[in-house]
Amino acid sequence: MSAPEPLRVACAGAGYFSQFQYDSWARLDRVTLVGSYNRHIDKARKTGLPAFDDLAQMLAETRPDVLDIILPPVAHAAAIRTALDAGIKTIICQKPFCNDLAEARQAIAAAEAAGARIIVHENFRFQPWYRRIKAALDDGAVGEVLQVTFRLRPGDGQGPHAYLDRQPYFQQMNPFLIRETGVHWVDTFRYLLGEPVSVYADLRKVNPVIAGEDAGYVLFEHPGGVRALFDGNRCLDHDADNTRRTMGESLVEGTDGTLTLTGNGAVSLRRFGGSDTETLLAPDTWDGFGGDCVHALQSHVVSGLLDGAPLENLAPDYLSVMEIESAIYKSAREGRKIMLEAE
Repeated sequence: MSAPEPLRVACAGAGYFSQFQYDSWARLDRVTLVGSYNRHIDKARKTGLPAFDDLAQMLAETRPDVLDIILPPVAHAAAIRTALDAGIKTIICQKPFCNDLAEARQAIAAAEAAGARIIVHENFRFQPWYRRIKAALDDGAVGEVLQVTFRLRPGDGQGPHAYLDRQPYFQQMNPFLIRETGVHWVDTFRYLLGEPVSVYADLRKVNPVIAGEDAGYVLFEHPGGVRALFDGNRCLDHDADNTRRTMGESLVEGTDGTLTLTGNGAVSLRRFGGSDTETLLAPDTWDGFGGDCVHALQSHVVSGLLDGAPLENLAPDYLSVMEIESAIYKSAREGRKIMLEAE
C-alpha cells in the first residue's frame, strides 16, 4: 500500500505568533505548505510562500486539505465561512476561538453541516512539562491529588509600553487576562484533572494603561474535591532565563508527593515526608515558544488526519473552555462561586 500524499496546508494570518506555526509546518515531513494569506500582503510575502491578500482566492488556487487560521478572534467566523464555502474539511483555528460563545457555536454548527471539523489551536496542554506531569499523575506518582497551583508571572505587563513590542492589541483587549491567557490553564487543568464543577474568581487591573484585567485569582473545584488555583499577574516575573518559556511555576500536590514545575521547564518529584527530589523532566533547551508545543500540536493533528489517531482540541469539546471562561467572568462580576453544571 502506498503512503498517503502529504497534507496540503495553507495559512491565514502572518502576524507575530504565526512564525511558530509556519516554522513547525515546514519541519513536518508529511506536510506541504501551499500558501499564506494576510490582509497586508507584504507580511504574507515574508513567509516565502505564495502570498495572497484574498482568502477565497488563496483557497481556490492552492486547494489545501487544511486551513490553519492564525488570526485574531474578530476574524475567525468570516475565515471559517470562507473555508467552508471553498469545501475545506479540516480547519485549525487559533484561540481565543471566535468573538464569543454564540459565534463559536454558530461556526461549529456550520462546520458540522458541511461535514467539516474545526480543531482549536490550544497548545499549552502539548507543552512537554504538562505531558510529563500527566504521565506522572496517571502512574500515581503523587498518590491522591489534592491540589494544583499555577503562578502566572510573565513579567511583560508593566508600564505604558506593555505588550507594544510584540502583541500591541493586548492593550485594548477587554476582557484580557483570562480570555487571552488564563484559558490556557483552564484547558490544562481540564487535561490534568477533568472538567471542573465550580469556579470562583477575583480579578483586577494593575496597569492602568490597558483596557482589561491583568491580574487575579481563579479557584477551580475539580472532581473528587480537588482544587486548582490559577494565580495570575502579568506585571510580575519569576526566576527563569526566559519568562515566556513556562510563563510561571506550578505545584501538583498529592498524598504521596509533590510535582514541581520550574521556570526552566524542568519537572521534579519530591516524595511525601522527604527532602530529596527526582528529576522527571530535564530543563527545556528549545529556543522557540513553549517547549516546541506548537510542533507537538501540529504533529498530533497530522497523525490524526493521516494515521487515524484520536484528535484532541476538537471545537465542540473546546466549547467547555469557553463556557468556563464565561463563568469565571460572571463570578468576578458577582463576587460568588459559580456552579458550572447549573450554568
